[in-house]
Amino acid sequence: MRKTAYVLAALALALAALPAFSSPKSDKLDSRLQESGEVLKEVLNVPDDIPQDLLDKAECVIVVPSVKKAAFIVGASYGKGVMTCRTGAHWNGPWSAPTMMALEGGSVGFQIGGQATDFVILVMNPRGANSLLSSKVKIGADASAAAGPKGRDAEADTDVYMRAEMLTYSRAQGLFAGISLEGSTLRPDNDANKEVYGREVDPKQIVRESSIHAPAEASLMLDVLNKRSPKNLSDPQSLQ
Repeated sequence: MRKTAYVLAALALALAALPAFSSPKSDKLDSRLQESGEVLKEVLNVPDDIPQDLLDKAECVIVVPSVKKAAFIVGASYGKGVMTCRTGAHWNGPWSAPTMMALEGGSVGFQIGGQATDFVILVMNPRGANSLLSSKVKIGADASAAAGPKGRDAEADTDVYMRAEMLTYSRAQGLFAGISLEGSTLRPDNDANKEVYGREVDPKQIVRESSIHAPAEASLMLDVLNKRSPKNLSDPQSLQ
């Protein structure tokens, strides 16, 4: 009898634990997706925003909302965000389902006074995109980067912008500007991807396979990009 009671108790505990494993994505991931869309919409609506010709030549866009400097580790910062890329064999289709990303770096935060900061990063060619989808990338070392220009009259065709694999922007306390993120790292957040899509899935699959559908919480970000930049005006085929 005692043994039977132990077995029944163990079964009850196991059944009680099942919802935790089969539950949908957490509120934190919902918020990350929604906030990324809100940040992008607001950034693209400021008077001196990202130059349209640069947005039209970007293969991917990364948004990392509300990055905060760690309180007890001098200069250390950690943020979680979202990346979407243009679909199609030559990166010329609609914007993809999002892959979750993580931003880490020792200098992030000092440059803007340690305030909570939103980051928007344009990935300008397939080499940069493929690197980010494959592994951790150190900005400035594994991938070239530059603080992005802003405003409709910005000289967006200078050599530094044409050569950079990433153009980086920040927004803190209402101020939007290009910013250097050299020394920071970007990597796929695979645990978050598993939670969002309900299974282990490679970041490249997420952005390249049309069978993977974006969660509803990503709709604002994708709607904004598909309206503001529906066509890729770069020549990504020549850069692969």
